[in-house]
Amino acid sequence: MEIVVALTVGVLVAIGIWMMLDRGLLRVVLGVVVLGNGVNLAVFSAGRLDGLAAAFATTAGAPALAANPLPQALVLTAIVIGFALFVFALAVLERSWALHGHVETDRITAVAEEPAPDLPAPRDAA
Repeated sequence: MEIVVALTVGVLVAIGIWMMLDRGLLRVVLGVVVLGNGVNLAVFSAGRLDGLAAAFATTAGAPALAANPLPQALVLTAIVIGFALFVFALAVLERSWALHGHVETDRITAVAEEPAPDLPAPRDAA
């Protein structure tokens, strides 16, 4: 089971990084989401996948093969934060489309490096 999860984490992280290297901002946003899911799965798998008992502690103590609840709580929090980041990135993507009419990083960088409309254009040094 751990081998399958480890391979899945590797594939998700590789796909996420590959998508983040694209010039289109939509693929970059989706790459961040896929990479986040891969990291969440890696953290979740660190908390013992084959826990045969719940993580409840009684007066007799915790069961020997109990699942670790801390990674589960961390992943649940990371899912909520990741969803908020995804929605914010989609809003930035939509605003970029509204301002520039395209969502390619090279064109947006070129527009961002232009001088401000209220400032005079810089003079050449020669």
